[in-house]
Amino acid sequence: MNISSRFPKEMKKWTELKGENSWTLFKVIAEMVEGFEKLNRVGPCMSIFGSARTKPGDLYYEKAAEIARRITDEGYGIITGGGPGIMEAGNKGAFDAKGVSVGLSIDLPFEQSYNDFVDPDKMLRYRYFFIRKVMFVKYAQGFVVMPGGFGTLDEFFEVLTLVQTKKINKVPIILFGVAYWEGLMKWLVETVDVQAHNISPSDMDLFHITDDVESVIYHINTFYGARDDRYKPNYEL
Repeated sequence: MNISSRFPKEMKKWTELKGENSWTLFKVIAEMVEGFEKLNRVGPCMSIFGSARTKPGDLYYEKAAEIARRITDEGYGIITGGGPGIMEAGNKGAFDAKGVSVGLSIDLPFEQSYNDFVDPDKMLRYRYFFIRKVMFVKYAQGFVVMPGGFGTLDEFFEVLTLVQTKKINKVPIILFGVAYWEGLMKWLVETVDVQAHNISPSDMDLFHITDDVESVIYHINTFYGARDDRYKPNYEL
């Protein structure tokens, strides 16, 4: 007896659900198209990731704003999640430096509105995390990862995986806050690499960790130099 015969009511519901899910494809396409159309025009950018809970006046908030200002002075725009905390700090730094300030927001039950420093014509809102992450990565020539929670870790490891597997070219990936990240670094080296052999030692060279704003800028400028890679999107979609 096949599963359709054993559970006819359940299979009917499953078939109806699959039909409803087919319409989701159109929502996905619409979000992709809107993102491509808007972000294709912004030029080279750096994405800044970090906690939505970090308050103005906090060390990492102020450092994120300073990093964003300095990156903007180097000719890049800034892409963040468009919300409060580190995202706000990144957009504020770009705004203060009169640069491009992009916000990629996400629909959540508890989600905030855009912060006040996102350019009005560069606000995008997403239903789906995976599309939002495509936009974070496709249009950024580097990534600064400030202290944050699950969302920040998700974004960091997404980029790291794409570089490790050569789905995108190597780009600057900078973790800011040595004390905050040192526990994760210790686990990656001692457990994931040395004990389990689940990554290669060279994988730890895919990113740079620092407490120094000047080091962030130096790392970006040293990486790109006179190359024109910064003017190319990361995905050929």
